[in-house]
Amino acid sequence: MSDASPREFAAEVVAQLRAAGYEALWAGGCVRDQLLGRTPKDYDVATSARPEQVREIFGKRRTLAIGAAFGVVGVLGPRGTAPLEVATFRTDGDYQDGRRPDSVAFTDAKHDAQRRDFTINGLFYDPVDQQVVDYVEGQLDLAAGVIRAIGDPYQRFAEDKLRLLRAVRFAAEFAFAIEPATLAAIQEMAPEVTVVSAERIGAEMRKILAGQHRSRGVALLRKTGLLAPLLPEIAPRMDYPGQRRAAFARLAMLAIESAPAALALLGLDELDGAAMLALCRRLRFTNKEGQLAAWLVEQLPRLRDESDMPWPDLQRLLIDDNAHVLLEAVTAELGHDHLATFRVRSALAMPPEKLNPPPLVTGDDLRAAGLAPGRHFAHLLYELRNEQLVGRLGSRDEALAAARRWIAEHESE
Repeated sequence: MSDASPREFAAEVVAQLRAAGYEALWAGGCVRDQLLGRTPKDYDVATSARPEQVREIFGKRRTLAIGAAFGVVGVLGPRGTAPLEVATFRTDGDYQDGRRPDSVAFTDAKHDAQRRDFTINGLFYDPVDQQVVDYVEGQLDLAAGVIRAIGDPYQRFAEDKLRLLRAVRFAAEFAFAIEPATLAAIQEMAPEVTVVSAERIGAEMRKILAGQHRSRGVALLRKTGLLAPLLPEIAPRMDYPGQRRAAFARLAMLAIESAPAALALLGLDELDGAAMLALCRRLRFTNKEGQLAAWLVEQLPRLRDESDMPWPDLQRLLIDDNAHVLLEAVTAELGHDHLATFRVRSALAMPPEKLNPPPLVTGDDLRAAGLAPGRHFAHLLYELRNEQLVGRLGSRDEALAAARRWIAEHESE
């Protein structure tokens, strides 16, 4: 099994469980994606075997009790891949925290399907007989392009409030409509989404904002009433048609998968760097993601409003590790033909030695030339670098001579 692909490995796990006398099927998202003609990112197996029986079949050394209390065992697969989750068919008890059931009871495939969130995620697939097992009419909703809660939508969302947000993500990603009763339940229960942990909300928001359907995703967040509790800093501006259209247009133009860039475009001219950083921290984005979003909301207005920004200032922006993200964000905001976009694109096309030539002098060079360190040293190096970048200094000797002149002019200050 070690050399099998994830799909082959998932099929082998099902076959081995079946050979041991248990029912076993692929479940959930992998079935949905396969029916949509997509390559599943991962596979999940549902089975009538209990956790201890799964571990007995595959061996303790090749299994992990990653959620045995909920009937979930991880089976180690091909090297470099995550363990394959094998879950016992179950029904869930009451939900007290809007996140997870207080208890579970093991059952059969039909009842297991009823506990899942949406019909398109409640499908099973038999890889041995190569047929879909559908207890919730999920195939009809896939064909119709509909997100529908299984059973009573209010009950499904009360069980796990994150499902409110997941409905939006699936509708945006697949360009599906949210079925009216499901939509009504989301709109009524939207304020309750904040009971979900920040980590889980952030993970869903990152997926919505990073994807190419982010514009539709944000529009659905607004339509469902989820935008205000999730992004209260940004939601009010979406009440103005002109600002809303501009924001959606920017999101649609963004050509890379970057949640920080999308968030920066949403918060542009509304949030400063500190406010954007605080928002990213609340969503549990990584420090690197938060710093990128904050940097973008600070720099994008500069590029837009200072199309004739001096080259040394522009150069310093474009040697940043995130310059390629800045280019995509500038293009999304201003368009391909704007002067700022053209300047950034042209500069980034320069050979590295021209875009970012080595400094002519360093602080050590100044000290070695007999120039005493002082409070002006950092500013002096900054000015020398500026003169180099605009072409007025071309050698180390010229830079040192300029440094001496500068110090002589400023030593009385």
